[in-house]
Formats: sequence, structure tokens, C-alpha cells
Amino acid sequence: MRGKILFSAMLAAVIGLFALAPDAAQAHGELVMVRDGYLPGTIVVRTGERRLYYFVGVDQAIRYPVGVGRPGMQWSGTVFVDGKYIKPAWEAPSSIRKDYRKLPAVIPGGTPQNPMGVAALTLSGGGQYAIHGTNQPGLIGGFVSHGCIRMYNEDITDLYNRVSLGTRVVVTR
Repeated sequence: MRGKILFSAMLAAVIGLFALAPDAAQAHGELVMVRDGYLPGTIVVRTGERRLYYFVGVDQAIRYPVGVGRPGMQWSGTVFVDGKYIKPAWEAPSSIRKDYRKLPAVIPGGTPQNPMGVAALTLSGGGQYAIHGTNQPGLIGGFVSHGCIRMYNEDITDLYNRVSLGTRVVVTR
């Protein structure tokens, strides 16, 4: 009888581990081991790698491919998610407007021309940068933006559902 109880307890523990384990991202993200010491719930963007890590446990993160700032338009530091938007409209900042004068004042959310894709997480520090989807998935993995972090639309949807306002975001070079 004692053996059956012990077996049942071990089986319950194993099932519990799988039930509590974080789900891997549904699209391009993959669960990886990372020994950086970041707390679960932290987003880390490694610009040089063109990867975003969302920490889901001690030394565990979901790693997503991203597009990052072009040379001279990259930045680093710690900020926080201060807004979450589905199908956001996009108004080009002045830094982009000077290079692309023919852009409309606002590109409505959900339209194919909108570079924000299906969702955006805006970042504290002046409202200039965001982690967002894209209307040009072929550019993911490159140095392509004016400082924003671009993700596949499936990946930003996954990340959007995992984070909340106030999430810490660390951007490194």
C-alpha cells in the first residue's frame, strides 16, 4: 500500500511540474535556458543578437527573433511597458518624418501599410519607442528600424498576452 501511495505522489509531482511549466511561444519563440539572473516577467532585448528574451522562470526565457535599430539608431537602457495596444494607429515621429516626407499624418491601425502590425507595447521614456509587430516580416532578424523592436505578428501577440503594464524591459547592445 505504501508503494502505491509513494508512486501516486511521484506521479502527481511530475504532472504538476508539467502543468506549471510555461508554455513555449506558439510561433517563432523557443524556451531556452539563460543564466543572466533576471527575474521572471522581465523582457531583455539583445540588440547585437537581434533576439528578445521574456523570462518565465529562474534561468528560463522564451527567445524570439526581432528586428532592431539601424546603426546610429540603436539605444540601450532600462525602461518599462507603459502602454498595450491592439491594432494601433501609427503617427511617424519627427525623426522618421524628415526622412520620409510623403508619409500620411496617421496610418490607421489594422491597415496593411501600418508598420506597427497587430499589436504594440509602448515603452517609457518619451513615447518614442515600442516593441511591436510588423507589416514587413522579411525584415525580422535585421538592423532595420529607427529604434523600435519589431517582432513577427504572431510573436508580439504571444508576448502581448504574457506581459502587463510596468513590465521591466532591458535593452543591451
